[in-house]
Amino acid sequence: MVRKSAKVPSTRKPNMREAILAAAEELFSTYGFNAVSVRDIAQAAGANPGSVTYHFETKDGLLLEIYRRHCGPMNLRRAELLAAAKRVRDLQDRLEAIVRAYVLPAFTSGSDLAGGGTRFTRLRAVMSAEGNEVVRRIIAQTFDDTSHAFVDAIHESLPHIPRTDIVWRSHFLLGALYYTLVTPERVSRLSRGSADGTDAGRAIEELVRATVASLQAEPLDQTAPARRKDLVPIKS
Repeated sequence: MVRKSAKVPSTRKPNMREAILAAAEELFSTYGFNAVSVRDIAQAAGANPGSVTYHFETKDGLLLEIYRRHCGPMNLRRAELLAAAKRVRDLQDRLEAIVRAYVLPAFTSGSDLAGGGTRFTRLRAVMSAEGNEVVRRIIAQTFDDTSHAFVDAIHESLPHIPRTDIVWRSHFLLGALYYTLVTPERVSRLSRGSADGTDAGRAIEELVRATVASLQAEPLDQTAPARRKDLVPIKS
């Protein structure tokens, strides 16, 4: 159970279905999926538990709808940008365009429902870390097709890099994207004010450049782990 004081922002929409969605998103992004009950969501939305089950059947269905309304437009925009990027003839320019096609939609939404928004990004990070099987299924259902399309497009631009390596490096991009969106103030703090962590344009370009460089790195030497196994740790 979450604290009874948990409330959604006062800007929530008066429509009961919208109020329930807003309450669930706020609570999930703060406490995770497991710790939040249908009763908690209903209380925060000013509804009764029956309203939650009426509109969404289950808590699982409610989380799935949150992902759909945010990520449907984002995935569509990514697909449009990816299609344009794949038509770029120069391989270097094409690779940069593909990475930008993935990164840009996460920053350019005008509202939460367009696919971005700090709260939903925080929710995604919390859900990914929680390890709940329902959450894993919803994440896979929402993102796997789009992710495969980007990995395949990158592999076509870098055919000498094993696809498995590209999967790893794309995985790191996702982590960097989460962290950049959720904690922009850290950039400002660590740069001692010389950089503005809320500068979306700069963040996009830095992410694209760093990701392209990592994607182009030589494949991992598969014999290196075996050599490291021969090392004997020094005992104190």
